[in-house]
Amino acid sequence: MSTKESICTAGDVPEGEIRGYDLSDGTRVAVYKVDGELYATADLCTHGQSSLSEEGTLDGKIVECAWHYGAFDVTTGAPCAMPCTVPIRIYPITVSDDKVYVEF
Repeated sequence: MSTKESICTAGDVPEGEIRGYDLSDGTRVAVYKVDGELYATADLCTHGQSSLSEEGTLDGKIVECAWHYGAFDVTTGAPCAMPCTVPIRIYPITVSDDKVYVEF
């Protein structure tokens, strides 16, 4: 069974930037705005456990981890640069009345 939780407003995440939010179960997610769309992934890189919202950089739809420069496509979770080989978890997002909801 999944839970849907409001974490911010759509305006809280500027275009081309990353913001980190904590869910009620303790999970931290990274939220990105790419071409006007919001995406959410697990906050920790699957290779080095670095926080993507605090240390990562976003270039288009690709987030790069600062520790070892591995990267992921934030729209699919797919790894796209070594040393990352394990996909990052993505979380469905919906926006209603300007509130951003993450399903987990």
